[in-house]
Amino acid sequence: MKQFRKYAWILLAALLSISCNDEDQLDVDDIDIPNGYALSAGTSTIFYNSAFAYDQPAKWVKGQYSTRFIAGDKLYDNVKSTNHNHAGGGLGPVYAGYSCGSCHRNAGRTEPSYWTAVKNGSNDASGQYGFTSMLIYITRKNGAFFKDYGRVIHDQAIYGVEAEGKLEVDIEYQTFQFADGESYELALPHWSITDWYADDISPEDMFCTVRIPLRHVGMGQIMALDPYEIEALAYRSNYPEWGISGRCNYITERGVRQLGLSGNKAQHADLTVELGFSSDMGMTNSRYPEEICEGQTQVNQGSMMGLSYEQLDCSTEEMENVDLYMQALGVPARRNVNDPDVLAGEMLFREAGCHLCHVSTLHTKARGSVLLAGTTLPWLGNQTIHPYSDFLIHDMGSEIMGVGLNDNYVSGLCRGNEWRTTPLWGIGLQAKVNGHTYFLHDGRARNLIEAIMWHGGEGYASRQKFANFSKTQREQLIKFLQSL
Repeated sequence: MKQFRKYAWILLAALLSISCNDEDQLDVDDIDIPNGYALSAGTSTIFYNSAFAYDQPAKWVKGQYSTRFIAGDKLYDNVKSTNHNHAGGGLGPVYAGYSCGSCHRNAGRTEPSYWTAVKNGSNDASGQYGFTSMLIYITRKNGAFFKDYGRVIHDQAIYGVEAEGKLEVDIEYQTFQFADGESYELALPHWSITDWYADDISPEDMFCTVRIPLRHVGMGQIMALDPYEIEALAYRSNYPEWGISGRCNYITERGVRQLGLSGNKAQHADLTVELGFSSDMGMTNSRYPEEICEGQTQVNQGSMMGLSYEQLDCSTEEMENVDLYMQALGVPARRNVNDPDVLAGEMLFREAGCHLCHVSTLHTKARGSVLLAGTTLPWLGNQTIHPYSDFLIHDMGSEIMGVGLNDNYVSGLCRGNEWRTTPLWGIGLQAKVNGHTYFLHDGRARNLIEAIMWHGGEGYASRQKFANFSKTQREQLIKFLQSL
């Protein structure tokens, strides 16, 4: 009889749980859309225009998910210490940023350190505040990595430890003209590395590329994308009259060959939370248990400064909480959608063929996404979303200013001149959230016009369309982008 009552209670609890889940289930029809706004990400759409527009939970984040969201947010933002024996410790010995938030301010993109330096009359690109809001990648000319350095130069280090090197930048400027005679300027950064901690590497022997942070907008929706829809887009992405032919990037992660979706070159199948903590902050975890500078002199230097390497710095649960935080962030709604200039700009966006790669509408798979430790987020499933990306890789050209957007860095199947189509949702709020308008992978574009005019290769035809528009038309297209 006791056993029967036990199972009866279990069944009742399960039924109540199902009932609560049904009641909590949001539907797009339940969302009250303010005038002048439009949904960007189904039930994960939020209506914020402030500096915290990227950093708000979706409405479905409740109960234990809310608790874990807050815990993940705290670990994401809090400045890490060198004390490996308490929560939030484990920074170093070498690193790039001292928290996720140092590079992803308000879940966006912190102003690139090198532009801060340039504005202050310096070419010291490594940052003056204990972090670098960029990642510095180096490879041999054949794509292999350098002994004693690996794939990323860590230009920051804790007290008493030597950084791997320091980044310097020189900016080359060139002036061009639109068809109507108005001029515009492009800026091309040239990178060099000084203060090598080990053997100096000759600039002639390496490729060096810099990546600024991505906006963490719509990360959950990206992880929930229907892969068959993306592959179907690749199959159809053949527009000879535009010179466009997108393709998928397939990569192997956790021993499984998968469709790449995240990262500048679609070089990852997940949000790389564990990799970010390991490589960017020097914090070990179950997926990356070794120090990022393992085998280098910095490990011994860290020991002399009191660092302990006997335990992992982050647990799997903590890593999944950060993954949950990123995937549960709301996506800002489109704004000013009824503005005549915005409507005209949207038509020009299509006339220029931008929509062929920056696809406006996609869908998520039925079961939503799965976090790195197996927790499911079904609320992200069966959603119609508007990321303005096909998530395919495209040749972006090597012709503009003699190099174009080719950084010579290969990721999976993606070559140096190829890049994943950047999702545009949230782009119009970057200035408010992060106080700057630097775009493209290394931040060379100082505004949206420059970002467009760096499009070569498969983007060349659209670039020329934009260049031939009148000044009024160009301004309307920019207003449309600012509405996203």
